[in-house]
Amino acid sequence: MSDKTAKAQLVLGIDAGTQGVRALVAGPDGHVVASASVAFGFRGASGPEGWAEQNPADWWAATAECVRAVLRQLSAMERPVSQVAALSVVSTSGTILAVDDGGQPLRPAILYHDSRATDEAAQVAQVGAAMADRLGYAFNTSFALPKIVWMQRHEPNLFAAARFIHAADFIAGRFIGSYNVTDHTNALKTGFDLVAYRWPDFIERDLGIPLAKLPRVVCPGEIMGTVSADAAEATGLPAGTPVVAGATDGVAAQLASGAAKAGAWTSSLGATLVLKGVNSELVRDPLGRVYSHLHPERTWWLPGAASNTGAEWMMRTFPGEDYAALDRRASDLLPTPLLVYPLVRRGERFPFVVPEAERFVVGRPRYRLELYAAHLEGVAYLERLGYETLQGLGLEVGPAVTITGGGARSAVWSRVRAAVLNRRLLRPEAAESAMGACLLAASAVWFESVGRAAAAMVRIAETIEPDPALVEAYAPRYAGFVQECRERGYIR
Repeated sequence: MSDKTAKAQLVLGIDAGTQGVRALVAGPDGHVVASASVAFGFRGASGPEGWAEQNPADWWAATAECVRAVLRQLSAMERPVSQVAALSVVSTSGTILAVDDGGQPLRPAILYHDSRATDEAAQVAQVGAAMADRLGYAFNTSFALPKIVWMQRHEPNLFAAARFIHAADFIAGRFIGSYNVTDHTNALKTGFDLVAYRWPDFIERDLGIPLAKLPRVVCPGEIMGTVSADAAEATGLPAGTPVVAGATDGVAAQLASGAAKAGAWTSSLGATLVLKGVNSELVRDPLGRVYSHLHPERTWWLPGAASNTGAEWMMRTFPGEDYAALDRRASDLLPTPLLVYPLVRRGERFPFVVPEAERFVVGRPRYRLELYAAHLEGVAYLERLGYETLQGLGLEVGPAVTITGGGARSAVWSRVRAAVLNRRLLRPEAAESAMGACLLAASAVWFESVGRAAAAMVRIAETIEPDPALVEAYAPRYAGFVQECRERGYIR
């Protein structure tokens, strides 16, 4: 540990979501010493169906309360607030806010999942097609840029007076007293060209949005400013504490998993399965299944893909069960003779794009517990198919995969996944977005890069090695699963 690290022993990470704010304080070894959460509850818009808005004042009030709570915890441990070396804020991708020159909101923020800007998204997709094709994604209603066009069309007086920032920018702005900086992960959905690293001309030329209305873009991990006197009074943090540019919550969670260098991948298994990794080159998927963020260090790319399949089947097929007990009992049934594709809803988006895809069960379950175990296997088969699909696109996948999400807490499921993937699985202690914010803050004040911060601070709670006997047993079963998907037309 350097002298600089020893003097300022802590960093603060803040994650502002749609339900509330989460804050963590961590040391240079990644150990979490304080944490707090403050809910403000989601309040949708009073407008038509599909609208989703929030009052940004709620974000700041919850953030200030969260910070005061973790500082009280530090005080109880007799650790002075001067030990906080820096802070960073992460938040949702695609949420956009109109503010005046002083940073005051001119209307409620339009959230990322607001779907009002359908027509505007089509217009943006048309005029921005060349850049989107070059970067490997498609503009849709979840992007911030169509929402700005919507305000331009429907609220012209407000648009004329407004500047546009993202949720993390607003909260960071409250800390530093300036609202003209964003990071390039948040800027992606506002149309920022990650290859040329500038706002593209079509935004002003074809959409009529002056580029002066958009913030300056920096890399996640760059110092944006310092805590102002007003923010110090509101939160208890010392004035002058560095505030570091954050990222989207998804990118922050990926960094917190330890996937911060080329070849590293994370499988996040919640209701759906999301694969996120690091690659040395920008790889474009002609089917649109994969799109990439730019790494904070601008040396690598962060490709990601999301399936419609995950752990949702547990709540639909086995509602109200004791899943831990089912896991223990299912362990003795591995491997099963069944092939299950545990898709709950109709349609799949990764590793294949098939709107008509449906769940299937091949074989007759002898009892319910066997069907449960086969569902665990089915998700693992799909996960392996996902990684093989990524490799087929030219993406590098290393020998170990980090696992996060609720599914990572199941020991038997992790055992199945390790065997099917034939890869070592690593489960981090704190793979959450607020920890990713801690890494970004630490990269600015302690370490030379985000990658080095992740290497030093991500703590692995468990390592799961593939069982050779299960690896051998699952190989032909996985081949059968792939063949079944091919015969149904899911794989072409």
